[in-house]
Amino acid sequence: MMPLFQHLKRFTARWLSAFTGPRIVYGWRNANGVYCPHTRVSTHSAVEDTKGLLLGDHVFIGHFNRIDGSNGLVIEEGCQVTNYVSILSHSSHKSVRIMGRRYVNNPNPVGYVRRPTRIGAYSFIGPHSVIAPGARIGKGVIVQAYCFVSGEVPDFAIVGAGSPGRPAEVIGDSRKLDGALLQRHPELQAIYAQWAGQDNLRRALGGDRP
Repeated sequence: MMPLFQHLKRFTARWLSAFTGPRIVYGWRNANGVYCPHTRVSTHSAVEDTKGLLLGDHVFIGHFNRIDGSNGLVIEEGCQVTNYVSILSHSSHKSVRIMGRRYVNNPNPVGYVRRPTRIGAYSFIGPHSVIAPGARIGKGVIVQAYCFVSGEVPDFAIVGAGSPGRPAEVIGDSRKLDGALLQRHPELQAIYAQWAGQDNLRRALGGDRP
């Protein structure tokens, strides 16, 4: 459960947003008591089962997302979740089809999926994407728009939509994108290395390309 103050703050912001439109609220306290002052969450994203949700600091969750912590969800420091994204730790669609009317109020539905999901530090989740239950996305990953992501995604991967009905595919390496900016702004290289590691900084700058 969220602490009372956080409930009140988000309720007030949600009420105001009825007149002003969706708002971004600064500050998030996890169920374990850890406060993230720089984390920002939209009043118009559905954040479910916060007891199982762990957000790092500097996380951004934009408008009209579904964030499902029911079976464990970790979104590490600096991640950006854009708009119209579903990040899931459970799925019931197989159960509903198999069980029909017997699904309702069944404590252990056949085919029900419960899996913890994790998104690594400084990853970007593009609009209209679905992160499936049990997905484990590495750090520095770019998920392009309209992706369905399941299973393991390696660190610094760029993933794009695969063929219709199939999971997204790795199509590039985000370190190649970062390299040009890091060359132009060498003062930021040490900051990049703090979360990415010296080896990945070196790769971004053109050394030891994978």
